[in-house]
Amino acid sequence: MKLMGIGDEAGVRIESQIAALRELGWTFIEPRTVEVAGYPKGNFHDIPDPAFDAAVAQLEKAGIQPYCFGSTIMNWAKTIDTPYEVTLAEVRRAIPRMKRVGARYIRIMSFKPGDDEYKIPTKVFERVREVTQMFLDQGLQPVHENCMNYGGMSWQHALELLDKCPGLKWVFDTANPILNPDRSKARPWPRQDPWEFWEHIRDHVVHIHVKDATWVPERNEATYHWPGEGQGRVRDILKDALARGYDAGISIEPHMVVVFHDPTAAAANDEALRRNFIEYGRRLEAMIEALRQELRQANAGRS
Repeated sequence: MKLMGIGDEAGVRIESQIAALRELGWTFIEPRTVEVAGYPKGNFHDIPDPAFDAAVAQLEKAGIQPYCFGSTIMNWAKTIDTPYEVTLAEVRRAIPRMKRVGARYIRIMSFKPGDDEYKIPTKVFERVREVTQMFLDQGLQPVHENCMNYGGMSWQHALELLDKCPGLKWVFDTANPILNPDRSKARPWPRQDPWEFWEHIRDHVVHIHVKDATWVPERNEATYHWPGEGQGRVRDILKDALARGYDAGISIEPHMVVVFHDPTAAAANDEALRRNFIEYGRRLEAMIEALRQELRQANAGRS
């Protein structure tokens, strides 16, 4: 099993991200937004070549390996009406950079749906299918995240997307079902059930994204928690994954200090992010060890 975190959750500066991972003793990272001295922050696949080279040099020196690119490809900031060339350009930039650092996986999405939409347009299937094939042709594996996108509208939408886009795999975010309405059901759409989503999608999951939250109806928003202390069924999902022999990546995204797409994110303090990231990681490690112990005891009792 490979433990890691989405880099900018430990601080936007590459130095903060490396420091947090080294303190945890983790050797993998999921790079997303990064700031290198002398350059504006940006996504790992978009920053200028000199900034990318400098970031890679620092990661290599620290012995940290990019595992999965946290890309902006077809993410919640884009709709199906966004010019498709924007997406194609991101893919073309990401491929050589993934090869440069030896990252096999890249996180993608499927565009932000309209507030009233409950079906996946044919054009979405076409674009996700083409992008998936572009990566597969280069020996790289795209993984789709259940987020504020067409594939995240319900587990049924997720399975439909996977069926229409051969070769696509899944990165499962434990908290995102809590944030999203279940558009497979009748209105008013209820919140999704993380366990139900997991049960139906788990055979396609090659990367797990740990985040935990509680939905607060009176505020129409979520609050974020330590892993296992919210409604994300983190403990149950990880226990089930371990029992099924899951041994791939697990990436943390605490969201407790700052939310990635919050416009006030720039004001967050890197030191506060780093401390929170480290504590989150340690709690996750303790949870996984406890779950492994439970499974060992259960297996011993059956023998």
